[in-house]
Amino acid sequence: MNKLRIGLATLLLSLACFGIQAQTKKPAPKKPVVKKTTAAKKAPAKPAVAKTIKPIPGVRVKITTDSGVIIVRLYDKTPKHRDNFIRLANEHFFDSLIFHRVINGFMIQGGDPSSKNAPPGVMLGSGDVGYTIPAEFDTSLFHKKGALAAARTNNPERASSGCQFYIVQGKQYTDADLNMLELQMGIKFSPLKRKMYKTIGGTPFLDMNYTVFGEVESGLEIIDKIASVPTAPGDRPLGDVRMYIEVIK
Repeated sequence: MNKLRIGLATLLLSLACFGIQAQTKKPAPKKPVVKKTTAAKKAPAKPAVAKTIKPIPGVRVKITTDSGVIIVRLYDKTPKHRDNFIRLANEHFFDSLIFHRVINGFMIQGGDPSSKNAPPGVMLGSGDVGYTIPAEFDTSLFHKKGALAAARTNNPERASSGCQFYIVQGKQYTDADLNMLELQMGIKFSPLKRKMYKTIGGTPFLDMNYTVFGEVESGLEIIDKIASVPTAPGDRPLGDVRMYIEVIK
């Protein structure tokens, strides 16, 4: 706080003579110095502005598993896959199916309708719903960790299975790894994709070969947990990991 000082000089009166007898005036008493303190004016505080975070558009589905809950946002850029997945979830198609193929460091796969009552040791993965979905590729949708994508057969159109899906776990890649993949695949990874594949990881060699139609918003640790379970030959978990899927938004 700044202080302003204001001082007053002492005034002296000179002697005055009147007639024969000199008269002496007493000097005026000193006026006290007054110290005046002026408080600096503060600017009025600006009212706090609440930050509004707009939710990302898209339908969410909740995948409840024996290992925990995964929340997935379905992409609007892949409407055929989105709508099909929503319809199957609303019909409770996925309820009590298992993740029948699990590969640690790669992905977890489910959606085979024959897995619901499959006895232990039975090979799974060929069950389906009798139709495919046309591929919906978009360069902005890629196989980062947590990506939801459609499984498919080795068909030239790269059309997706009507019900089988996988969630990416993947691994982290270096720039040298990605450079090599660019040469092998004849593609170019954007700076964003490079950053994601180097930090959270994924499976970049699947890009533009399988349709990615959603991503995990919470529950990445559940993917790690499921991916680490012991498996039998054929990559089926020794203990069934069941799923229940519902649309929540």
